[in-house]
Amino acid sequence: MRVYEAGEEFLLVELSPDMRLKSSLVAIAVAKALTAADVPGMIEAYPTNASLLIRFDPEILGHDEVTRLVQEHVEAEQARSSFRLQTRVIEVPVWFDDPETHEVAMRFRSGHQDPSGDDLDFAARVNGLDGRKEFIERYYGAPWFVSVVGFVAGLPELFQITDRRNQLQVPKYLRPRTDTPPLSLGHGGAFGAIYSVRGGGGYQLIGMCAAPIFDPQQQYEDFADSPVLFRAGDIVRYRPVDEDEFGDLRRSVSAGAFRYRTSPFEFDLNRFTDDTSGYAREINEVIAHD
Repeated sequence: MRVYEAGEEFLLVELSPDMRLKSSLVAIAVAKALTAADVPGMIEAYPTNASLLIRFDPEILGHDEVTRLVQEHVEAEQARSSFRLQTRVIEVPVWFDDPETHEVAMRFRSGHQDPSGDDLDFAARVNGLDGRKEFIERYYGAPWFVSVVGFVAGLPELFQITDRRNQLQVPKYLRPRTDTPPLSLGHGGAFGAIYSVRGGGGYQLIGMCAAPIFDPQQQYEDFADSPVLFRAGDIVRYRPVDEDEFGDLRRSVSAGAFRYRTSPFEFDLNRFTDDTSGYAREINEVIAHD
């Protein structure tokens, strides 16, 4: 564990030099434990891929005291022989290979590694797959773990719950786009992301999500408790939809009738380690088709 001062009110705690699932789980567990402890002067603990950002009141807590508190929790979590996280599975409907993200991708080919093709063809090729159809099937064929929410408001970064040899990896654009539609599904490196708002971006575009993930006015029922849908530790199950169903879902959102399908789930790190593929299939079946 390494601790860096980040101004008077913040500490950055690095749990490991590389991104590992256990490090993400430890970060989430420590953040929850610090929040539950309700320590005077502790304002917020925010988990990321392999680190924590701690905000505190320096007039109540000193850097050394915060470091000691964090280290106690980190050591306790890292020493556990089994690791379970109480979380939820969220089903996210996606129109893969949709015309809107395709149009945007083609508009910015000058900043891409392969100006002659599109993002899906490129993603399939660099992963050694037999075309865009196989890439898409692999994408929704295993669930995804939300390791951090941020960068812009409500944007989740996710990595796939699969064994290392099947991890989908795609380079980001050589030069970022200046426009990305909200709810675009993108992929860069080993991470996926859902763009919560319109803006720039460098992830390869592969589809469009049907329903909002960020609702600052909290007008939809899914956002009654928070304007942000996702939390670190959530598990996402992508469900492919066609153009007709996508249109129906968008109309349902506009009418205020759409609700995300979710289910409570206990994620077991030991089961993931022992049988990654089997465990991923089990997670994908938590929310059964009607």
